[in-house]
Amino acid sequence: MSNRQFLHFSALPMSTRMVYTMTLLVLGTGYLFAMLQVFFSHAGLDGNPKNVSAEDIRVAYHGSEGDTRLESALKGPMADMLPIEERAVIFRWVKDGATREGYESEVKAIVENRCLACHDGESNPHLPNFSSFEGLSKVVERDTGATIPTLVRVSHIHLFGITFIFFIVSSIFTHAYMRPLWIKCVVIVLPFLTILTDIFSWYLTKWFPGFAWFIIGSGALMGISFTVQWVVSMWQMWFYTLPAEVEECGGVLPVLGRSKD
Repeated sequence: MSNRQFLHFSALPMSTRMVYTMTLLVLGTGYLFAMLQVFFSHAGLDGNPKNVSAEDIRVAYHGSEGDTRLESALKGPMADMLPIEERAVIFRWVKDGATREGYESEVKAIVENRCLACHDGESNPHLPNFSSFEGLSKVVERDTGATIPTLVRVSHIHLFGITFIFFIVSSIFTHAYMRPLWIKCVVIVLPFLTILTDIFSWYLTKWFPGFAWFIIGSGALMGISFTVQWVVSMWQMWFYTLPAEVEECGGVLPVLGRSKD
């Protein structure tokens, strides 16, 4: 048998707890901004800008049978970039066939004033180029959702970035006292699994729109796990009183396990 030790937050030096606390505060703030980014990127794609629905997720990844890419963007993440009356002009132009004549007489001035600061083809190569009628025409085709190259680009960023975040948060959370132990293990493992289900559901939703619910479920479980680890860690670092039998050990709890030998 080998004797291993579990160190509770109360057994850690003040300096270590301060590092953990500040790390959690920054990561918690970052997670809130990430949720706001999800809201602003997806809310309104279904025509209702007040919340993010399964239909918003479906449109973002699978596309819209009724709207073009331009209309979906102006109803969703780009809705606040143009006044309502100017958006109405563009919607009408699209419904009337998106002709060159209509572009020259009504739409070109709006695009130059409102859109070219970002969509000039140079500022951000990942954004559509609206500096010409031909460039704008590419986004008045039917909205087919996120492209595979876009999903691949975003996937590797999320897989690396979110994994690092939960590695840090979970490493801090390992010092928390929680019984039964299997619940603590589930809370630690869950976000890593949901990262995978979330990413793969993007691609599945591209072809099977019903998988939008898997994206929502994965995101919800990931958020719950982050919240539990964050709250429990912060609470036990500064306010929690250990059970008497653990307190007597000074927060150092012996754990018996089999030796590898």
